Amino acid sequence: MATEPKPQGPTRRPPFRPPEQSVRERERGERERALRGAHLAAAARGVPTPAADSAPEWLEPAMAANGIGSFDWDIRSDVLEGDLRACRILGLDPDRFDRSSEAFLALLHPEDAPVVRRRVERAVAELGQCGAYYRTVFPGGEMHAVRFRGRVLADAQGRASRMVGFVWDATAELHKRTRADRMAVVREERTRFIKEAARALSEAVTVRDVARVFTELPLPGRPPDGLVLASLENGRLQILGATGYRPESLQPYDRTPLDPRHPASDAVRTRTPVFLASPEEYRRRYPEAWPRVSVLGRRSWAFLPLIAGSRPIGVCLVSFDDDRDLGGDDRTLLSTLGGLVGQSLARARLHDAEHELASGLQRVMLPRRVPPVPGTTTAVRYLPAGTGLQIGGDWYDVVPLPGGHVGLVIGDVQGHDVHAAGVMGQLRIALRAYAAEGHPPAAVMARASRFLADLDTGHFATCTYAEVNVEHGVVYAVRAGHLDPVVRRTDGSTAVQPVAGGLPLGISPEEEYQVTRFTLDPGEVVVLTTDGLVEARTVDLDEGMERLRRVLGGPLPAVADGTDPLEALADRIAADAVDSAEREDDIALLLMRWDGPEGGLPQQRLRRRIGQADLARIAELRGEIRAAVTRWGVGDLADTAELLASELVTNALVHTDRDAMVTARLYRDGDGPVRFRLEVEDDSDRWPTRRTPGEQASSGRGLMLVEALADSWGVEPRGSGKRMWFELGTTAD
Repeated sequence: MATEPKPQGPTRRPPFRPPEQSVRERERGERERALRGAHLAAAARGVPTPAADSAPEWLEPAMAANGIGSFDWDIRSDVLEGDLRACRILGLDPDRFDRSSEAFLALLHPEDAPVVRRRVERAVAELGQCGAYYRTVFPGGEMHAVRFRGRVLADAQGRASRMVGFVWDATAELHKRTRADRMAVVREERTRFIKEAARALSEAVTVRDVARVFTELPLPGRPPDGLVLASLENGRLQILGATGYRPESLQPYDRTPLDPRHPASDAVRTRTPVFLASPEEYRRRYPEAWPRVSVLGRRSWAFLPLIAGSRPIGVCLVSFDDDRDLGGDDRTLLSTLGGLVGQSLARARLHDAEHELASGLQRVMLPRRVPPVPGTTTAVRYLPAGTGLQIGGDWYDVVPLPGGHVGLVIGDVQGHDVHAAGVMGQLRIALRAYAAEGHPPAAVMARASRFLADLDTGHFATCTYAEVNVEHGVVYAVRAGHLDPVVRRTDGSTAVQPVAGGLPLGISPEEEYQVTRFTLDPGEVVVLTTDGLVEARTVDLDEGMERLRRVLGGPLPAVADGTDPLEALADRIAADAVDSAEREDDIALLLMRWDGPEGGLPQQRLRRRIGQADLARIAELRGEIRAAVTRWGVGDLADTAELLASELVTNALVHTDRDAMVTARLYRDGDGPVRFRLEVEDDSDRWPTRRTPGEQASSGRGLMLVEALADSWGVEPRGSGKRMWFELGTTAD
C-alpha cells in the first residue's frame, strides 16, 4: 500500500491512540475528530474545506447515524490514523495496533489484500481516488466485510502526501445471504458490471480514455492481478494501457510484431478467446512463447480478441497470480467484456484519426510561423472548438508589405467543419496575395470579398485587415462585419478602437469598404480576435469585450525565463477564454506591439511606396506627411509639405507607368539649419517637363507650384529611373 520506503526507526510504533484518556480528554478528542471528519469529508468530495475552527453541526451525527468512520494516512511517514468508529469497523485495538500500512493489510483476507494494495498504489501514483470492498479478519477469527473510499491529496510540489476517506461496515451483506442468495448476488453483480462497463466504455472518447476505463474496471468476484490492453497496427502490438505490471516488464512487447506462436496470435486469428488455467497448460500449448512469459510471475491468463466489423483490431490480457480454471460464467463475462472493449476501441480510433486529420488540416491552413518585422513584436494563438472535430474557419496572418509596412489579418469563415477550414485556407492565401501586392486596405478587402463570392461556396466570412506603418505607428484598418480592435496603452489602460465597418466578405461583391486611421505610441498593443473569445451562449458580446479589456489591461505578466511579456499576455488572454471547457467556437488571437521605428531608425523619416493602381494612397500619404512634420516639431511646414508632396507623387504616377517610392526626412547639413527634404523615386526614364498651362487647363501647374514654394528642388538620374526632390527650410534647432 505504501509507495515510498518506510522511515527508519524502532520496530514498535506508537499505539493507534493514547492508551489512557480522561473523560474530558476523550470529549475533546471527539470534537477534534468531528472537525477532522469535516475536513476529510470535504477533501474526499473534492470541495473546499470548512473553516479551521468550525465543523458542520450535521456532520458528526450523520456519520454516527450511518456508522461511517474516517481515516487519514500519511503516505510519507506511513502512519495510518482513524477515529473510534473506524477502529470498531476494522476490529482494531487502538492501544495495540501498529499504525503502518503493512499492519493494516495483514488484517485483510489474503484474496483481498492484493486488490486493495494495487488500487491504492494506482491512486497514489495518479493522485486520484480509489475504493474497494474487502474482507477483514477480527482477532477472534470472525469474518467481517468493509467498504472504503479515499482520495489522495498532494503537497505544494504536486507529490502524493496523504490519503483521506471513509470506511463503513458491510458485514450484514456478507452473513445474511444463503448460498442461493449469494449466487443470485454474484449474477446480479456481473449484470451490473456489464452495464457499468458498457456505460463507461460508451463515454470513452479517445483511445487513451478507453485504456484508462479498461484498466480501472472493477471486475466482480476475485479480481484479476494484471490487465493489459493492446491494439494491432500493421501486424504489430501497441500497448495502450496496463495495470498490475511494471512498465519495464512490458517494454519488450510494445510495438513488436505479433509472434504467430503466441496465444494472443491465436486469439486474433481465430476471433475467439484463449484461456490458460496454469503455467503447465501454457508451457504445453505454447512452448516457444513460455520462456518470455514465465518471468512475469503470473499463473493463469485470458487473451481476449478485440473485434470490430469482423476485423481484429487488438487484444486484451487478463491475468491472475494463482491457478484458475475459469468457469462458463466467468468466460462469458470476459468474452462479453472483450466485445465491449473492441467496439469502444474502434470508435475511439476513428475519433482520434478524425481529430488528427482535422488538427493537421488546421495546422496546414494556418501560417506555420509569423514572420518577424523589425519595429514590431507579434504573438498569435489558435484554440480549437471544445466539441465536434475541433476545427473551424478562424484564422490569423501577418504579411510583410512593401515600404517596410506590415499587414495584420484576423478572420472567421462561417461554419465549424472541414469545408469551412478549406474555404478559410483559400481566402487566407488570396487576401495575403492582394496585400503583398501593395494594394491599400480598402482594395484588399474588396478584392477578397469578390474572390469569396466567385468561389460560390455558400459561405461568408468576417474579417479585419490593418496595415501598420512601422516607422510611425500609423494604422489603416478596414473591417468587414468583424469585431473592432482593442488597443492596450502603455499605462495598462485599454480601449476598443472603432473602425468603420462593411458587410462580411462574399455577400456583396461590389461592396466598398472605408478605411479608419489611428496611431500608436511605442509600446502600445493592438489586439485582434474572433468572436469565440468574447461570445458564448451564456455571455453576450458587450460583456465578453469588457472581460477581454479587463484581462488585457493592468500590469503585464511577470516573466523570468526571457520570454517576451507579449507572449505571456497572449497566454493570459487564451487561458481566460469564455467557456473554455465546453467552447463551441474556435478562437484566433493576434497581438501586435509597436516597438518604434524600424531597426531603431531616427523617427524623423517617413518612407512609403505608392502603387500605380492605388491613387487613393496619395490621400493617405498627405495625412501621414502632415502628422509627421507636426510630430517632428516643424508643423509650420505642414501645408506646404503636404501640397508639394502631393504634386510630385501625382506627377510620377500620372506621367509614368511605374510605382513610386516616397521618402520624407529632416536633416542637418553640417552646422547649418535643419531642413525638410522629400524625394520621389520611380523606375521610369521619362523626365518631367515644365510648361505654362492655359487658363482653362486642369493640369500642368505642379512643377510651377514646386518651383514657387520650395526653397530648392530638382531631378536626379539614378541607375534606372530618376529621383525628384524638394527641400524646405525650417526654424527648428
